[in-house]
Amino acid sequence: MIYGYIRVSSDKQTVENQRFEIRRFAKVQGLAIDQWISETISGTKSVDKRKLGILLEDVSKGDLIICSELSRLGRSLFMIMDVLSLCMSKGVRIWTIKDNYRLGDDIQSKVLAFAFGLSAEIERNLISQRTKEALARRRAEGVVLGRPVGSSPAKVKLTGHEDDIRAMLSEGRTKAYIARRYGVHRATVGRFINSRMGEVDKSDSCTNE
Repeated sequence: MIYGYIRVSSDKQTVENQRFEIRRFAKVQGLAIDQWISETISGTKSVDKRKLGILLEDVSKGDLIICSELSRLGRSLFMIMDVLSLCMSKGVRIWTIKDNYRLGDDIQSKVLAFAFGLSAEIERNLISQRTKEALARRRAEGVVLGRPVGSSPAKVKLTGHEDDIRAMLSEGRTKAYIARRYGVHRATVGRFINSRMGEVDKSDSCTNE
């Protein structure tokens, strides 16, 4: 399947300019768009709150997504990297027109995959370091650590990571991203934030739902 993805951030903008660009590009490449996905929504909204999130769930290996430029996928580098990483893991191609980007089975994508892997490893190390520092600080403050009586295994996975989760939310990470990071369901992250991290700023929670 070949998808044309269009996003504008306000009603004052028109999707037709992007649709024209994608149609013209596809014609030159000898391609036909099988399905169009267009939405009027800010790129700061988390991917799972946009039509793009539904598209990323539906696509499968070999599919192609064409958009006018990478900035249509998100307004932050982290958000765009998450989208590209997900597509790469599913074997889905992404082509952009203005910045001439190609995510597929080529050397550029392999280099990008290495960069993603290296970035993920560095981030894991940083998260681990921040977690250890946070735990040491809480012990020094006299906080009793450990599994609360009656808590579920899912909560145990997130317990002790409050500082890291708070940091990721402030960096614009989505709840879906945090869920993948700790191997739990997205809903579990939401419940954990609401029930165990009431001090998290509400604007962060809403942005990353």
